[in-house]
Amino acid sequence: MPKVYVTRDIYPEALEILRRGLEVAVWDEDRAIPRDVLLREIGDADAVLTLLTEKVDQEFLDHTPKAKIVANMAVGFDNIDVPACTRRKVVVTNTPGVLTETTADFAFALLMAVARFVVPGVGYVRDGKWESWSPSLFVGRDIHHATLGIVGLGRIGQEMAKRGRGFDMEIVYYDVYRREDLEQQHGWRYAELDDLLVEADFVTVHVDLNDHTRKLFSTEAFRKMKKTAYLINAARGPIIDLDALYQALKSGEIGGAGLDVTDPEPIPADHPILQLENAVVCPHIASASLQTRTKMAILAAENVVAVLRGDRPKTPVNPEVLDS
Repeated sequence: MPKVYVTRDIYPEALEILRRGLEVAVWDEDRAIPRDVLLREIGDADAVLTLLTEKVDQEFLDHTPKAKIVANMAVGFDNIDVPACTRRKVVVTNTPGVLTETTADFAFALLMAVARFVVPGVGYVRDGKWESWSPSLFVGRDIHHATLGIVGLGRIGQEMAKRGRGFDMEIVYYDVYRREDLEQQHGWRYAELDDLLVEADFVTVHVDLNDHTRKLFSTEAFRKMKKTAYLINAARGPIIDLDALYQALKSGEIGGAGLDVTDPEPIPADHPILQLENAVVCPHIASASLQTRTKMAILAAENVVAVLRGDRPKTPVNPEVLDS
């Protein structure tokens, strides 16, 4: 019976799919599996179901010579050396689509939380500091009728635009591929990145992490933004230079930031950005609704089953392996 190793105790619906015809071994602790344990456990696996916490590199592949598939339970796959997997004819899959709307919901929640001082407001009440109403207490910025700048108009970027329109926001976007069809359909407006940064009241990031987007937002970008502008990132941490962002927030170069991802991740508990009232930092939970995480796990499991049966998985990252 083929064996799949699952690097975290995922949702039971997904494990049930795997157990119908496979031997299933699971790292059942709610923390990332130690590297030495991972390399030991995958030795006889025909498939490995991974999370973003696992680095799939040449060393990983050398320790799992039988593996036919690495199924990543995430949209992103920057934790995986895809070319190395392709050379070994190991299929890589991800879980796009099922988390699009949930991630956009959370990104917009971050936008609202930082613009309206929700997190420091809650802390203020919990600390017993609220003594009376004040006209100057936690005064934030309006979201409605502001300009929302979307960097990356993929699935999640498009959903953010729709949510922005619900708040009567003007939508301006930048993407390496201009979408004139969506401009005509929705009234969204294209701008070059530098122009977007100058114009937008809120800048929300929805690009993949690659050599071109790593530290896309650093000192130079922050200098172009409005002093009242807010930056939202629910994509990948390394897209933003965290230390440069801290300096921009502390100095008042930009108005605020809402982050679901950081670099490094987890962010050190003593990082000074965590002490700023104009920064909201969350622990990479944009897709963390019960319904969505279950769908992600099920899709990853279905991809494993498909490959081990000799069928085509739903969401291959390197389809050339299947076509060769």
